[in-house]
Amino acid sequence: MKLGVISDIHGNRVALAAVLSDMPSVDRLVCAGDVVGYNPWHADCVDAMRGESGGLPEGVPWPDEEVPTVMGNHDRAVAEDSPFAFNDMARAGVEHAREQLGDEQLDWLAELPDERLTCDGRVKLVHGHPEDPDHYTYPEEFGPELLDEEDVLVMGHTHRQYHEVYDEGIVLNPGSVGQPRDGDYRAAYAVLDLDEMSVEDRRVDYDTDEVIHAVEDAGLPRQIGFRLTQGR
Repeated sequence: MKLGVISDIHGNRVALAAVLSDMPSVDRLVCAGDVVGYNPWHADCVDAMRGESGGLPEGVPWPDEEVPTVMGNHDRAVAEDSPFAFNDMARAGVEHAREQLGDEQLDWLAELPDERLTCDGRVKLVHGHPEDPDHYTYPEEFGPELLDEEDVLVMGHTHRQYHEVYDEGIVLNPGSVGQPRDGDYRAAYAVLDLDEMSVEDRRVDYDTDEVIHAVEDAGLPRQIGFRLTQGR
């Protein structure tokens, strides 16, 4: 079985469309959280993860069923209307998302779990860390001790693409679809092969200028768009 693994879409429909168009054939798509925030297409990205792709742009292989997803910190902030200690850019994205999303979309976000098992328990999805959903688990913290009974642990939150294969299993961060922070502006995702127990890290180019213009048109802080060109 092959999984397309994504995380940290952050309302970037342009990057998400590029990832889905670039992705090779997989059996299932999974998401490690933060569907919303920062960029202006929160509703479209939520609908994509809900499998409600009818109103999305044509020509992209949008999911035709709900994507197993866990709750990210931006998802929680939008669902609970509590942007806590976010910086100005993050807070603006949360407020914009709450204005844009309808009740069904907000309810979907609010019902996302902090942890989810899929593929008959072989894959565990969390956002930050198995014991703390808000903890940034950087590559130097990766190790087999993060694994429990699952074969693969998928985390997001850091926006940095990385994975390690151990005798005990795989620890994987697919990187960020909508706002990479590892110096590479291209949208990040991964393909996980559960039969081979292997990971292919993938990047895809997309039109950052389109996002920059959309950010400005939405009245969001300009830096949200411009930082995308620098992968930070």
